[in-house]
Amino acid sequence: METNIKILGWSHIIMGGITLLLGLSLLLLLIGGSLFIFGPRNFSLFMTLIGIVIGGFLTLVAAPGIVVGIGLLNLKSWARVMALIIAFFYLFEFPLGTVLSAYTFYILLNEKAAMLFLRE
Repeated sequence: METNIKILGWSHIIMGGITLLLGLSLLLLLIGGSLFIFGPRNFSLFMTLIGIVIGGFLTLVAAPGIVVGIGLLNLKSWARVMALIIAFFYLFEFPLGTVLSAYTFYILLNEKAAMLFLRE
């Protein structure tokens, strides 16, 4: 069971890293791309705003996933609860988030896993 939790921790770190890269890429692409738009100034401002909102949101969402992954690797009791909460939100990130959510629920709602986190 401990090996499954380590795999789960690394999976959350990787998913958070992918989301972080996606958020930063969108942020830079839309803000940087809006500098090269030759047309109405309002459209350039709109693209900048969209880049800040979506890229910033994805960047902020990625941070808890990375923190949870590190907590799961260290078998911290708070990480189990936080991973279950984050897994609920990952359900909507089809297909990778949905698979990670199912694996998270399967592993962390097991009684053996609960006992491992109580050792802390």
